[in-house]
Amino acid sequence: MAASPRTSPHPADFVEENLGMDAKALKESFLRHMEYSLGKDRYSATVQDSYSSIAMATRDRLIERWISTQQTYHKKQAKRIYYLSLEFLIGRTLGNSLVNLGLEGEAQKALSELGYSLEDLREREWDAGLGNGGLGRLAACFMDSLATLEIPAVGYGIRYDYGIFFQSIRDGYQVETPDNWLRLGNVWEFPRPEFSNLVKFYGRASTYVDEKGQTRHCWVDAEEIVAMAYDTPVPGYRNNTVNNLRLWSAKSTREFDLNYFNDGDYIKAVSAKSVSENITKVLYPNDNFFEGKELRLRQEYFFVSATIQDILRRYKNEHKDFRAFPDQVAIQLNDTHPAISIAELMRVLVDLEYLGWDEAWDITCRTFGYTNHTVLPEALERWPVDLVGRVLPRHLEIIFEINRRFLAELALLFPGDTEMARELSIIEEGEVKKVRMANLAIIGSHSVNGVAALHTEILKASLFKDFHRLWPGKFNNKTNGITQRRWLRLCNPLLSALISEKIGEGWTSDLFELRKLEPFAKDRKFRDSWHRIKRANKEFLAAYILDRNGITVNPDSLFDVHVKRLHEYKRQLLNVLHVVTLYNRIKDNPGKDFVPRTVIFAGKAAPGYHMAKLIIKLINSVSAVVNNDPRIGDRLKVVFLRNYAVSNAEKIMPAADLSEQVSTAGTEASGTGNMKLALNGAVTIGTLDGANIEIMEEVGKENIFIFGLDAEAVTRLKASSYDPMAYYNANPELKNVLDQIGSGYFSPGNEGLFRPIVDALLHQGDSYMLLADYESYIACQERVSEAYRDREAWIAMSILNTARMGKFSTDRTIKEYADEIWDVKPVPISL
Repeated sequence: MAASPRTSPHPADFVEENLGMDAKALKESFLRHMEYSLGKDRYSATVQDSYSSIAMATRDRLIERWISTQQTYHKKQAKRIYYLSLEFLIGRTLGNSLVNLGLEGEAQKALSELGYSLEDLREREWDAGLGNGGLGRLAACFMDSLATLEIPAVGYGIRYDYGIFFQSIRDGYQVETPDNWLRLGNVWEFPRPEFSNLVKFYGRASTYVDEKGQTRHCWVDAEEIVAMAYDTPVPGYRNNTVNNLRLWSAKSTREFDLNYFNDGDYIKAVSAKSVSENITKVLYPNDNFFEGKELRLRQEYFFVSATIQDILRRYKNEHKDFRAFPDQVAIQLNDTHPAISIAELMRVLVDLEYLGWDEAWDITCRTFGYTNHTVLPEALERWPVDLVGRVLPRHLEIIFEINRRFLAELALLFPGDTEMARELSIIEEGEVKKVRMANLAIIGSHSVNGVAALHTEILKASLFKDFHRLWPGKFNNKTNGITQRRWLRLCNPLLSALISEKIGEGWTSDLFELRKLEPFAKDRKFRDSWHRIKRANKEFLAAYILDRNGITVNPDSLFDVHVKRLHEYKRQLLNVLHVVTLYNRIKDNPGKDFVPRTVIFAGKAAPGYHMAKLIIKLINSVSAVVNNDPRIGDRLKVVFLRNYAVSNAEKIMPAADLSEQVSTAGTEASGTGNMKLALNGAVTIGTLDGANIEIMEEVGKENIFIFGLDAEAVTRLKASSYDPMAYYNANPELKNVLDQIGSGYFSPGNEGLFRPIVDALLHQGDSYMLLADYESYIACQERVSEAYRDREAWIAMSILNTARMGKFSTDRTIKEYADEIWDVKPVPISL
């Protein structure tokens, strides 16, 4: 008997589970995943299983929105922004997803009824540390804001098997171990083998004549590797938008070379597969000194090639030619790492799609935007020409042609200006010819932006001054931001609840709403509530420090926080000089009334950056002396928290009283740690650098502590033969501090251990001008201590810092990108 005909069922027809947004439905989902996804019951389940179950229950509630979002973009043929970043420092996903879905309270209730704590289970999630610091964290904040603002977007990057290394501290030294963040699986990602693209390397460039007599170019005899997609849903805040983060993982094109098996050599059979997959094995640490590493170049091209193929596949599904490409596609380059995509898009359009050069170049320039993240020339990517020619032979030809045409155009506009041509050329001449990736990015993009007002001015006036002279309209500023959903609502629930009680919850999607807090800075009752919450957060961090470091700190002391990547220009060392100065003052004046202070450091140094690692050792050595000196007691404690990451940043930020932002003026592009700390009520001590200037403009000069040389003064002093020894000899207190460090006071038994640090300051030029700023910094710290004595005034400053942080939301930043660079509109999603 024939089966009766029926229409093909929709997958939703088979979904029996209640995907409601209440505690009862979450409990049902949790128990269902525990049994059917993990094969466990309450007797055999581990804490990790329980985390996985609530994570999958949360993820389920994203899926319908995720699918509807992609379908809506397709149906409406919406212009999409493609955000290319080699780093996404995501951190943990569960808490952020619950907040954005509005499920946090219901999840707490459901888990409590099951005998679990949401906070305990959140601690089981391993940070997705796919970035080194600010660049990657900014990319993650951008993804949150893009979804919250309902802007059609896809983030593209690399699914590193090992993220930023795990930092241990042994005998005061940083020790790096691999961060195997995937060892327990990742419930938030979806493998997409159907979206796998071939990526080529090596081989040679060739030409041929087609049937129409046209000379064509091709890339032949290349090695091939498969890029396989892994997708992660990124939900917006309290809306139906769920955008996509697509990360690429390298797979070999064939599992084994059978010829080796025939020869009986198993190791060689698997070695080629292993080498292929090494491309996405590990994230390169950032030391801000560019060095041409072949694996890094291959990583950059790997994810760029896979991404460009993916973008073109999606575009060609809806369009028959490329005339509308810039009207449908906006590609933003997060620094120079993805800049090879300009040559790659040209290769695809010219070699594979057979467009003429001029048409292809017009499309390319109208499609790309470039964000610069550094003012340090040594950090700009410059690849040896020979290396590019060997790894990407056709791309080098294309880069040469882009450069030839650009220089010809430049010669018409500025005839005879050979110096300008030399500065702007993509190819840097010298003993080793190099490809300047920043120049390629500027020439091939319609927009070039800095990430803070000062940074952008430095780009225009110094780093890229001739490009600005050529194309002044191409340069613009987009001051960085942070997402308040993670960096206040999630990480500081007590303060968030107080704020929402007073002014409502509008600030979670419009941070300028925090301005409504300003009158409460004068309200004694509100200040008391604010202080109690800050005290509770400090008690929580004090318990964390005791558990992690075995150091007891006083929650009533001033929590002086310096947390960021370790680099000389960020001047953690200047803070150490203040710590030793303060230590000496307490030791020499035991009866004086000092404001108690707990100085908290955290941050990783690149494994090969020996000076930064020695500074970590110095911090820990100073900590050991200060914390164990009975003359000092609770008046000064020094803590270095190991393995700084998004998850422990979320514990530190709410507890901070003072935010250290002390980079040499003119070296920090923007900074976002300054924003996170100020948003949580910390008062900033800083130089006129990066976004500190804009924070000062927003919070008011009376609510921030500024010291030191500004960028112009730094430039003038360097030009006038800066002499650090003059500062050393003129300041007895500074001299004593440096002599202590250099003579072994903090390294008994190894007197010369820290001599290289002192030599760098006194005899090697003090590149970041610590000694020039020391006296001003010490005086400013004295003003901080005096201000902290007045509890009511300090609390008022803290409230006003939070209240005036509206500008520093990535929601504002993304709106500016969308309106002024991408020309992309929100697309609301209906279920």
